[in-house]
Amino acid sequence: MSDSGESSFLWAYHILPSGEVSRYEPPTAPPAVPDEGFLWLHMQSDAPDSADIMANLAMPAPVIDAITPPETRPRALAVLEGAVVYLRALNHNPDAALDDMVSLRVWMTDRLIVTARRQGRSVQSLADVRKRIEGRQPPLTAPDLLINIIESVADRIHEVVDDIEDTLVACETAEELDRDDREQLAALRRQAASLRRFLAPQRDALEALHRLPDLLTSEQAFDLREESDRMTRYVEELDLARERAIMLQDELRNRIADRQNVRMYVLSMVTAIFLPLSFLTGVFGMNVAGLPGTESPDAFNTLMWWMGGLAAVMLIAMLWRRWL
Repeated sequence: MSDSGESSFLWAYHILPSGEVSRYEPPTAPPAVPDEGFLWLHMQSDAPDSADIMANLAMPAPVIDAITPPETRPRALAVLEGAVVYLRALNHNPDAALDDMVSLRVWMTDRLIVTARRQGRSVQSLADVRKRIEGRQPPLTAPDLLINIIESVADRIHEVVDDIEDTLVACETAEELDRDDREQLAALRRQAASLRRFLAPQRDALEALHRLPDLLTSEQAFDLREESDRMTRYVEELDLARERAIMLQDELRNRIADRQNVRMYVLSMVTAIFLPLSFLTGVFGMNVAGLPGTESPDAFNTLMWWMGGLAAVMLIAMLWRRWL
């Protein structure tokens, strides 16, 4: 089920109303739009021959232009007799961040669905749909296939949102957070913000797709509405996750500040105790004539007892005043 290949054509399925499925892959040429059932063709939109393959499928020029731009944002719009849908899916490609979401472009009519992605940006959610088809569970209409794709994209997003939730719960219940936890919280905030950047417009795109006229049956419209509600819930959970991460970071900073304040306070008290002692040692350490006790063998012990007594009195006074 590899998406690799030099041609823009990656693979295709012809699905009949009876559930019979025919699969096509390179070096086989892309099939034509069937008279019965529908065709699902997946391709690479930035390959040199992509426009030719779409033209051979009798796709209108505005649709070809809509499928091939380098950058897209989730949305759905009616074009001539079909619909163009831009989706964003999680990035499961090697050495890629999940939140660097992959653009998936879709053109759908009654007899044809074309899905397209950029080079090196395969969509794992489509592989999930292919497994269902080859497991003899194919959708029988093009709108059903589109809903299956949207559902698969949402399932993958659900896994990541759950992982974010589990990470937050672990941080919230931990007795102590270390440096790695602080870095993890910062990365989680960035990931939640990056995911929300595309999921919010994707939710709006599903709402717009739901409102397109003469596109879906009532049952399909209900299923699409459910997926739109799921996307709304994920956006809300990401918003909440970001707020919880901010609160955890604030609490962590407060804990660190409190610990530092306690240490600085203790250090200040210790300094207060030793300040007069340092003064006495400075005075009696002066090498000048007339310093008392220089001729007495008991002067050192007497001074140490007085200094120890003074330190004890100051410590008792601080404890009595509850400064320590």
